[in-house]
Amino acid sequence: MKVKRIVANINTQDIRAAKSFYQDVLGLELLMDQGWIGTYGSHEEMNIQISFASQGGSSTPMPDLSIEVDDVNAAFERMKKAGFPIEYGPVDEPWGVRRFYVRDPFGKLINILAHINSE
Repeated sequence: MKVKRIVANINTQDIRAAKSFYQDVLGLELLMDQGWIGTYGSHEEMNIQISFASQGGSSTPMPDLSIEVDDVNAAFERMKKAGFPIEYGPVDEPWGVRRFYVRDPFGKLINILAHINSE
């Protein structure tokens, strides 16, 4: 058996609110829309990971999701311009990532990051 995909599910009655954050700002594609569920993602190959932690690192709260991007600074500017609340960073962490925390439309704490050597 091989795990092919892991999907994070966020409970909400306002499915369409995801569009501005996940599609318009982050650039994900709407892969499925059944009215009661909207799934955003990419047709590019993505890594499968699941993390377990007692905190978010650097004594920050544990984020609900971590999203790796190719350009943290561009993502940060887009989030600020769109008016989403930034709660931490951007900062270069001692373990080799540049990141910031932002709240999505559902109040979820999202960790946007890039490995410093890959930016």
